[in-house]
Amino acid sequence: MELNADFQARVVVHSDQLEWTPSPMPGVDRRMLDRIGAEVARATTIVRYAPNSKFSAHTHTGGEEFVVLDGVFQDEHGDYPTGTYVRNPPTSAHTPGSEPGCTIFVKLWQFDPDDRTQFRKTMAEELASPVNGVATAKLHSDARETVTYSRLDPGAGLSNSDAGGIEMLVLDGALIEAGERLGKGAWLRLPGGMPLDATATEEGASVWIKTGHLPFAKAPSV
Repeated sequence: MELNADFQARVVVHSDQLEWTPSPMPGVDRRMLDRIGAEVARATTIVRYAPNSKFSAHTHTGGEEFVVLDGVFQDEHGDYPTGTYVRNPPTSAHTPGSEPGCTIFVKLWQFDPDDRTQFRKTMAEELASPVNGVATAKLHSDARETVTYSRLDPGAGLSNSDAGGIEMLVLDGALIEAGERLGKGAWLRLPGGMPLDATATEEGASVWIKTGHLPFAKAPSV
């Protein structure tokens, strides 16, 4: 399966307008944003866990990172409430689920194969002092990518011209980018060489951004 697999094109997906599709596990549904591969795939997805649902135990051969969008995600390592950012590198394993239910934004098979850095962060606790109405937290950075979380005051501008592509998920509020309103749940991917230039609406906005990673996009090697 290939979905939004042209990494030289600008892509916008208003995820709240997509239908939920069932995963192989009962009670776990998905909204797919991009994908290369079948059930084992390089994938970017919104995943919803119904209360008391869980996935079977598995190893992350290609790594996994996720943001908890609402509710509480759980596994044998602990509870991950709304606003938590997690990186589970290749060779890590767990049995994910949620007693109260939750929704996560998750990326699979997008790690450096040699990465073994595992952590969780509460994104809001990482924010630096605002500059021109924008407070930003650097969540992760390596030779392949940089991951940040930013909170914008109403009317604040957000610019990014990092090489290697830009990906953004609107976590709350809304922004205007290229004349288009990107509200909560909107996912934007810009190819290398296309800068991000966005302005928060009167609601302000919170966004998750990854840069530099698109040159490494490929199907899983299994």
